[in-house]
Order: sequence, then C-alpha cells, then structure tokens
Amino acid sequence: MKNVMLMRALGMWLAAMALFFSSPGFTQGMPAVAKAKYLEVNPVQPTEPGKTEVLEFFSYACSHCAVLEPLLEKWIKKLPSDVTVKFVPVAFNASMKPLQQLFYSLEALDRLDLHGKVFNAIHEEKKRLFTKTDIITWVAAQGVDRAKFESVYDSFGVVSKSGRADQLVTAYKVQGTPSMAVGGRFLTSPSEAGGYQETIDVSDSLIRQLRAK
Repeated sequence: MKNVMLMRALGMWLAAMALFFSSPGFTQGMPAVAKAKYLEVNPVQPTEPGKTEVLEFFSYACSHCAVLEPLLEKWIKKLPSDVTVKFVPVAFNASMKPLQQLFYSLEALDRLDLHGKVFNAIHEEKKRLFTKTDIITWVAAQGVDRAKFESVYDSFGVVSKSGRADQLVTAYKVQGTPSMAVGGRFLTSPSEAGGYQETIDVSDSLIRQLRAK
C-alpha cells in the first residue's frame, strides 16, 4: 500500500515538473523576457530621407502631453543634426479639430514659441481654448496679429496639414497621446515605456539603434 502511494506521489510530482518546464514562462531554464517598451510599426512607414525621423503625436488637451512637453523640449536640443523631430497634433474626434488647427496656424505664422504656452494656458491657467473664437481671442492676447491668424486658421495649407495628421494617426495606429514614433518603425508612449522620462529614454535608445545601422 505504501509503495502504491509513493508511486502515485512520484507520478504527480513528475507531471507537475513537466508542466512547469514546458510552460511559456520557462524557456531553457531562463525566466520570461520582460515586456518590450515599444511597439513595432507594421507596415513600416516612410520617413524623411537622410534623417532619423521622430514624430510626437500629441494633443493640447492632453494632460500627459503637457507633462512630457518640457522634457521633450530639453531632449530635442541635445539631438544630433541628422535627427528631426516633428509634432503631429491629434484629433480623435471633431471637438479636437480646433486645437489641431491652432498648432498648424502657429506653425504657419512662425509662432511655435507659443507651443508650450498653449499647454500652460489650458492645464495651469485653466483657460478653455476649445473653440475657434476662444483660440483667436487667446492668440491675439499673446501679441499675434488677429487678422493674420484668422486668415491662416481655415486656410488650405492648415486644413491640408490637419488632414495629413489624421492620416498619420491611422497609419501608425495611434491609440492615445502622447505617443512617439521613431524612424517609421517603432512606437512608444508613457504606458509602454513606463513613464514620461522613460518615453524619451526609449526613443533615444531606438534612435541610436537606427543610426548604428
């Protein structure tokens, strides 16, 4: 009787060990590989020739983008000359379109010095810059010529760039902001990388990886 019980116990132990060594979390005696801090873009997207291109998908209404912005600004100043960073304002729905056009209007007027101030106005000063009228009033208060701003806000150039931004969001399968695309091949974000500074660190590592090829 004792021998039968021993044999049964041994069989159960062997079965348990076989299950353990064949499980996905165990490969050749090594622990599971840590989750990647970025996603691979599929298909790979075209980028600016001769440059390592970085795209930041953002929204002025996004509080996480507001936190990342000053970190991003410092990082950009340290990048090599063959690395280019482009901002892509995201409009997941119609209510986000005015802020998308705000960015491209400031770009058209060479007033992206106000980029960081928009975040501050919305998230620190609690200003509601979500309609064309409110945006124009705020921009004029910053010293921008009201008539010039109004002339570019709904211009063909701004509307076209907004449409191109929407296409990029779809092509890169962007699900939230902020997200950073590197070299048309990789996409990371605070949720993937594990934090705001980590997002920049992962992007920096991916840039070095691409430049080394």
